[in-house]
Amino acid sequence: MFSQLFGRYLVDKALLREEDYKAIIEKQLSVRVKLGTIAIAEGLLTEDQVNLINELQKQRDKRFGDIAIEERLLTDDQIGVLLSKQGNPYLQFIQLITESTPLTNSQIEEQLSEFQTARGFSDSDMAALKKDDIDTLIPIFIFSAKPHVTEVAGLVVRNLNRFVSRDFYIGKAYRAQEFEYKYLTTQRMVGDDTISIAFAEVTDEGGILQIAQEFSREAMDSVTEDTFDALCEFINVTSGLYASDMSVKDIHLDMEPPAAYADQVAEGDFYVLPVYIDNKCINVLIAVNGEFEPGKLPMKISNTSRHARVSGGDKGTIVLVDDSKMSRNMLAAIVTKAGYTVIGEASNGIEGYETYLKLKPDIITLDITMPEMDGLDALKRILDAEPDAKAIMITAAGQQDKLIEALEVGAKRFISKPFQEDEIVNNINDVMNL
Repeated sequence: MFSQLFGRYLVDKALLREEDYKAIIEKQLSVRVKLGTIAIAEGLLTEDQVNLINELQKQRDKRFGDIAIEERLLTDDQIGVLLSKQGNPYLQFIQLITESTPLTNSQIEEQLSEFQTARGFSDSDMAALKKDDIDTLIPIFIFSAKPHVTEVAGLVVRNLNRFVSRDFYIGKAYRAQEFEYKYLTTQRMVGDDTISIAFAEVTDEGGILQIAQEFSREAMDSVTEDTFDALCEFINVTSGLYASDMSVKDIHLDMEPPAAYADQVAEGDFYVLPVYIDNKCINVLIAVNGEFEPGKLPMKISNTSRHARVSGGDKGTIVLVDDSKMSRNMLAAIVTKAGYTVIGEASNGIEGYETYLKLKPDIITLDITMPEMDGLDALKRILDAEPDAKAIMITAAGQQDKLIEALEVGAKRFISKPFQEDEIVNNINDVMNL
C-alpha cells in the first residue's frame, strides 16, 4: 500500500505521470509472487499443503505464513526465507521509479520526507508503510477504543487484498453520526455484540462496481441488481470470517441477511474508512453496539429463482437454494460441469422447501443465511416431509453453531464460501453415493 500512497502523492505533485505510475504499479504487483508458489518451487511445501493453507485462510482470517507455522508445515526461519524471496515492496517501488523516470534517489528521499510531513506519519508509521504489512498498517489509519472497530477494518482490507485487488490504498478513518450516500450495502452481526459493516458510494459507482466485478469475476458496465448481489456476498464472506474469529475468543455472533439501500442517509455512531481501489473511492462504514441505522427503506433486489433444467449430465438432479443469484450461478456452473442437472432454484427457505416438494431432487443445497426462512429451518421442514432427503448446507465461515445443528438434524455435508470447485464436486459426489 506504500507504493500506491506515495505514488499518488508524486502524481498529485506532477512529479510522476499517471501512465508511468500505473505501469510501475502493474509491474510491481506482477513480480510479488505468492508465498505458496515460492514454497512449492523451493520444495518446502507440496501443492496439497498449499491448498490446505489457502482453505484455512478462508476460515481463520490469518496470513499464509501464520497458518503454515500453526500447522507445523513451516518454521519462522523458513517463512523469513520465503518473504525475502518475495521481494521488498518499498525497494522495488523506489527502484522502478528511478528506472522509469528522471527522479533521482536523493530527490525521492526529499519527497519522502515531505510526504511524511504532509500525511502526518511518524517515523514508526513510515517504517510500517515501507514493510507493507496490512496488520501493522491498519491502526495507523483507524483506531478506536471501542472493541471490534480496528479488527473489522483490518479484515475488510485483507479481504479486499485477497479477493478483489492488491492495487488499493486507504485514507484516515473518521467518526461520523450521519453519512449521505448514493449506494450502500450492509450486513449486521448480532449476538454477544452487535456489529455492522457497510460499503457506501457517495458520488459515482466506480468503487462498488470494482469490488463487485472482481469478486464475482463478471463484467459489469453499470450498477444493477447483480452488483448489489455481489457486494452483499462479499460482505457476507467478510462477516462470516469475523464471526469465526470471534468464536475462538468465546464471542458468539450470528449474521442477519445483507441488505442494499440507495439515495439515503446512514445515521448513528460509526467510523468511516475511505478505500481507493484503482483510484476509485468507496467508504467502509463500521459500527458497534447496534448504533447504526443504514437507511429507512432497503431496496428490493430480485434474485428470481428459476425452475428450468440446466443440464450437465445424468449423474443426478439438484436444487440450489441461496438468496444470492451470483452464488447460485457459480454453483450451477460447477455442478453441471461435473455431470449433474440443476432442475430448480430458490432464493429463500420457504421457496426452497416448496421447490423440493415439487421437484424431488436427488440433492438440495441450502444456504444458511437467507431472508424469509433460513436454511436450517428449511432443512427441518424438508426432513419432516421427506426423512431421506439429501441436503448439503452452504455456509460462510462463522456459522458453526447453526452448521453443527444442521448436521445433527440430518444435513449430509457442508460447503464453504467462497466456493472451491474441488470441495463442491467431492461433497456432491459423496452425498450422491450415500
